[in-house]
Amino acid sequence: MQKVGFFRSIHFKIALVYVLLLLVAMQLIGVYFIGRLERELITNFTESIDSRAQGLAYRAAEQMREAALGNETELKKGIDQLLEDADDLVEVEVISANNSIVLGTTGNPRIEGKRTTETLIKNVLLKAQTRNKIVRDSNENRRLYLLGKPIKSPEGDLLGAIYVKASMESIYGQMQLIIHTFETGIVISLAVTAILGVFLSRTITRPVSDMRRHALQIAHGDFSRNVKVYGNDEIGQLATAFNQMTTRLKNANETTEAERKKLKSVLSHMTDGVIATDRNGNVILMNDRAEELLNVYRQNVFGMPILSLLKMEESLKWSDLDESVQSSLIDLSDNEKKHILRANFSMIQRENNPFNGVIVVLHDVTEQEQIEEERREFVSNVSHELRTPLTTMKSYLEALDDGALKDENLGPRFLATAQNETERMIRLVNDLLKLSRMDSKNALIDFSRVDFVEFFHQIIDRFEMTKNENIRFVRELPKKKIHTRIDQDKMTQVLDNIISNALKYSPDGGTVVFRLRVLKHHMYVTVTDEGVGIPKSKISKIFDRFYRVDKARSRQLGGTGLGLAITREMVHAHGGEVWAESEWNEGTSIHLTLPITGVKEGATS
Repeated sequence: MQKVGFFRSIHFKIALVYVLLLLVAMQLIGVYFIGRLERELITNFTESIDSRAQGLAYRAAEQMREAALGNETELKKGIDQLLEDADDLVEVEVISANNSIVLGTTGNPRIEGKRTTETLIKNVLLKAQTRNKIVRDSNENRRLYLLGKPIKSPEGDLLGAIYVKASMESIYGQMQLIIHTFETGIVISLAVTAILGVFLSRTITRPVSDMRRHALQIAHGDFSRNVKVYGNDEIGQLATAFNQMTTRLKNANETTEAERKKLKSVLSHMTDGVIATDRNGNVILMNDRAEELLNVYRQNVFGMPILSLLKMEESLKWSDLDESVQSSLIDLSDNEKKHILRANFSMIQRENNPFNGVIVVLHDVTEQEQIEEERREFVSNVSHELRTPLTTMKSYLEALDDGALKDENLGPRFLATAQNETERMIRLVNDLLKLSRMDSKNALIDFSRVDFVEFFHQIIDRFEMTKNENIRFVRELPKKKIHTRIDQDKMTQVLDNIISNALKYSPDGGTVVFRLRVLKHHMYVTVTDEGVGIPKSKISKIFDRFYRVDKARSRQLGGTGLGLAITREMVHAHGGEVWAESEWNEGTSIHLTLPITGVKEGATS
């Protein structure tokens, strides 16, 4: 935030208002004072002129009364003497009541002995009353006070009138001087007041400015500073309240920050993906797990509609998303990988807003769906595998019941078939029990230390005694002993399953190769045949339960489809791995690894 200029600051505004208020007050005082002064000066001036005119009228009456007694020669001298005493006035005229003749004047001597033309004097002589007025002399641009006062005898008879013209410029000159002095005082007072106002306004603006700076620091997240308290007045109480608010904001901010960090930590380390949207359904929040599950970058999807991100725009509309839609499965699988997510929707609601967005929680249910699919397939396969021999046995038993038992040729043959199907079901059930024990970890592994080379030779020897003469065995085994810890019965079953499969699918004249080699702390066992092989797309599935590459041929050979599944579980129980490599029409190799406890010096692979 930019710095506030001096002329826009509250500091300047307070001082300006203070000075303007003082100026208005002085103007009002000045108008009242000057008006009152003008009235007082004019009143004093007119009263002074009236008083002097009254004295002149009294003396003039004395002179006129003596002239009336027959001493008229003295009248002219008396009037002239009277006018000499009034020489400080602008102009004085003595007018006789007889025909309004001017007896004497201090002004224009040419009007002496002539009738007066002044209307004011005529009114005085007519009504025998004093008349006055203030006029402006346009010729000399000055203000004059005109006074007409009657001259009366002691008996009250009208003898004449005194006409006075007095200049008032001295009064207005004094007023101008007083006004100038007053204005000078106002200017000096305003200057001093402005300076004092600036300093006095700082007592208000300084704590306000301090609080402003403090508020800016709070806005930037700095709660370390407190406002200085300058007093216990309202501003001081405001500063105290501001400091208390700062402390509470600091505590609230720390609490909020702690909660934010907790939430961020929870969102970052959640095993489920979390996505939040605004009220329009656009993505505004996404955690790391959601990025991983959807294989996107959050920077690229912010603002994207959530239904487009989840590829649900065809099956669901944003306007239809309400409390009735709780969860949905999202299939993001491709040709290489199966990927299924469950999206749980939760509405964000506020009291004043019925709908403010959605929280979507993503769970990776690929494994659960695969397990469920395998379970359904397993139940279907078991049912199918049991139904075939049971159907066969039922048919043959019904035939035997209908009389085939008495037939010397059909009876034994039907019984033999029923017995074979029964044995097949027994093998199937035994294999299922073995898998069940392996899955439930209830199968006991009886480890013992054996020489695996010798152990492998014994198993191969047993198969070599019963194999077809057209199939050749090739042994590529070390000459030295290789010791390991295994459960001999279970490992015998593993190797029996692998070797029996190799013999089943080997053509006449084919070769089965047995290899054993040591690399670091593991030994690698390989059994390779020259059978039809396995398509690459099906190699990863041959260890699944009930999976057969050629189902018809497998059943003809007496297989249950569980041998390799049992093999994988038993190898895993020994801490090893098993896998297959195959080329179509070129044969198949089954590889397994086992940890070893020691290799005698000189052993070769």
